[in-house]
Amino acid sequence: MILCITHSRDFYNIDIFFKYLQSRNIPYFRLNSDRLNNSQQISISEDGFELTDEFGNAMKSKEITAVWHRKSWQIDIPEELDDAYSKIFLKEYSTLRYNLFTALEHVPWINPFEQENKIDGNKMLQLKMAKQNGLTVPKTLFSNDADKITAFFHACCNGKMVAKLHGVLSKSMGGEDLLSTNIIEEDSLGDIADIAYCPMILQPYIEKEYELRIVYLAGEFFTGKINNSENADWRIAQGNYFWSAYQLPENITTNLSAMMNEMGLYMGAIDMIRGKDGNYYFLEVNPQGEWGMLQKDLDFPIAQRIADNLIKRMKNP
Repeated sequence: MILCITHSRDFYNIDIFFKYLQSRNIPYFRLNSDRLNNSQQISISEDGFELTDEFGNAMKSKEITAVWHRKSWQIDIPEELDDAYSKIFLKEYSTLRYNLFTALEHVPWINPFEQENKIDGNKMLQLKMAKQNGLTVPKTLFSNDADKITAFFHACCNGKMVAKLHGVLSKSMGGEDLLSTNIIEEDSLGDIADIAYCPMILQPYIEKEYELRIVYLAGEFFTGKINNSENADWRIAQGNYFWSAYQLPENITTNLSAMMNEMGLYMGAIDMIRGKDGNYYFLEVNPQGEWGMLQKDLDFPIAQRIADNLIKRMKNP
């Protein structure tokens, strides 16, 4: 049985995945990470765990032969719970969830849980590993120091800088809860002192021809191009933008494969841009990044390939 860890509002990608597993006669179990709370019955021992979900579906850890860690959302806190107990509720259920996930480390995952957390939680490490593997990365500063940021702006940014929050990207194909990306120019530097309350990742603004969303899956690439040259981020752009299939140069795929192998990831959604200077700039990899728009608009069989990878590794661990 393949366990898919997702969330209660997930759709489309997950539906294609399950439909494909059904066609292969592979059993599966959907586990909504945000409902790993009082709506489920969970018992973990040294021999594994048993779980009954919010719909009454039951499974045991010994039945699980592979895991797709699709998405983890914050655990829902019940409305009836007194606010005084919210912190301990969330802490203890988060600990329970961690124990449940790590009880399955012996089976194949996309992606390995601890390795994914390490990479996803450290954008500066991503940039370092990308550079070590021959990819071009923008000069980058992660800081809360207004003086250092001002100096970085004048030394590296040619009058225009991008400021990004480090946190999670969008939750859905529709773009809700997007990562905040801001453009800073000379006339807005005066407000930079407020960054003491919210450290950000700073990079020079790169004049670009287009943006690329690249889905890497165990050496295979599914790449979409979007002609968004005017905006800092295609996810907040307004206009008639659409995806087209794109063939990456061989040297870029070679370097990306080497980077992903070093990161220990089977899968990731990679953001790159093609600059007007002709360079391909690596921005980041999100192990749980969104790719449904590429499957939908470009007919890429990404969900099927995820299933194929897990099935193959289940049979040949």
